[in-house]
Amino acid sequence: MFHDRELHRTSYSPFEGDARFEAAAFKGVAWFRSATLEGDASFVSATFEHDAWFVSAAFKRGAKFGSAIFEGDAWFRFATFEREARFESATFARAVRVGPLVCAGRVVLSGAVFGGPVTLSVAAPRLECRRTRWSSTAEVRLRYATVDFANAVFEYPLTIAAEPDPFVLTDGQQVAEDLLANAPGPGVRLASLRGVDAAHLVLSDVDLSECLFTGTVHLDQLRLEGACTFDTVPPAVHWRRWPPVRFTERRTLAEEHHWRAGQQGAIRGWNVAVLGAGRAGPLQLAPVYRALRKALEDGKHESGAADFYYGEMEMRRHADDIRRSERGLLTAYWALSGYGLRASRALAWLGAAMLLTIVFLMAFGLAKDTPKQTATGTVPAGGGTVIFEIDKDDPQNPTVNRFTGERFEKALNITLNSVVFRSSGQDLTTAGTYIEMTSRLTEPVLLGLAVLAVRNRVKR
Repeated sequence: MFHDRELHRTSYSPFEGDARFEAAAFKGVAWFRSATLEGDASFVSATFEHDAWFVSAAFKRGAKFGSAIFEGDAWFRFATFEREARFESATFARAVRVGPLVCAGRVVLSGAVFGGPVTLSVAAPRLECRRTRWSSTAEVRLRYATVDFANAVFEYPLTIAAEPDPFVLTDGQQVAEDLLANAPGPGVRLASLRGVDAAHLVLSDVDLSECLFTGTVHLDQLRLEGACTFDTVPPAVHWRRWPPVRFTERRTLAEEHHWRAGQQGAIRGWNVAVLGAGRAGPLQLAPVYRALRKALEDGKHESGAADFYYGEMEMRRHADDIRRSERGLLTAYWALSGYGLRASRALAWLGAAMLLTIVFLMAFGLAKDTPKQTATGTVPAGGGTVIFEIDKDDPQNPTVNRFTGERFEKALNITLNSVVFRSSGQDLTTAGTYIEMTSRLTEPVLLGLAVLAVRNRVKR
């Protein structure tokens, strides 16, 4: 057991070798302020019955606080860890603020328990919070970190947010980040939410391009704030395939990348699954896309939810348990308008249909001239009522000069009327009548799909 006065006498002296306080019980305030620990520091299973002061402490090698119990505040402000900081299964009974601390390696909080409201501020390349339990509200503010939140447990609101600027204390002093000079950038990346109940989770300005979502509970209640980014499809045109493939830009899940990269004949550009990502296919990914779409729609960001609707429909179309008729219908919907989200695709099909209608009408549908009406009558012998029969010859196809300017103008007039579901009143051959009927059926549908796609992209 250690008392406050005993530790105070050595708090400013460096520990030149390893510092081991395993299973120690600190009855008073544990005062390690500005201490320098040159070797390994181990506080495994230590108990801090009052506040633990590690303010401005410098850990030159590994620091282990596994299964430690912090019954008071855990003061790690300005603390620096040149290697790992491990807090597995540690208990923070009533810590209000942990950090800001800077670590050049991993900060491991897996299995840790936070008993009260807490703000955790960390600047480190990686933060592991697997099976970490929060028993009250919490805010996790990070810089540079890739966060693994798999199977974390919290029943109260918890916010994970990226801190855009270096941490600043209440006195205005800025936390130095020299240990992170070689880090990729101050942005925060989320690696996994598998096994998490996301009903109370808020993500702010977090990169989700590598995040694994399958297995997350209540994902439709997840709140995304600020610039939360996802991965996108490969942008290049792939000419080696026929027909050439070019994916329209949209946000995708990392797990869709992994699934597509593992398919036979996969197009280059999809990200291969990383170790531990598992094998999630369309059947597992469709509900994930659906939940994320609903989360954005509930947040009144319906245009942003469009990409997730597209992903949901793509996973439905590729699912193994889908019926052939349903797959054919979804394929047609995808090809004609990108599931009602690609106006350019629908307009391209509309233009092609109109051009084809004009060509067919000029070739087979328009009569060579307007048939004249003829009237024939019979005058009864001896007088009486004269009976007339009015008839008109059937329209005839021309044998020459089918593609003329006059016939093009007539065909264009018929086609434009068909787009808005009107009859042109032109004299048509039998083939022309069927061509116009087909045009009046298909072209308004394509126009409607284009209008629907525009609306889905601009509505709020």
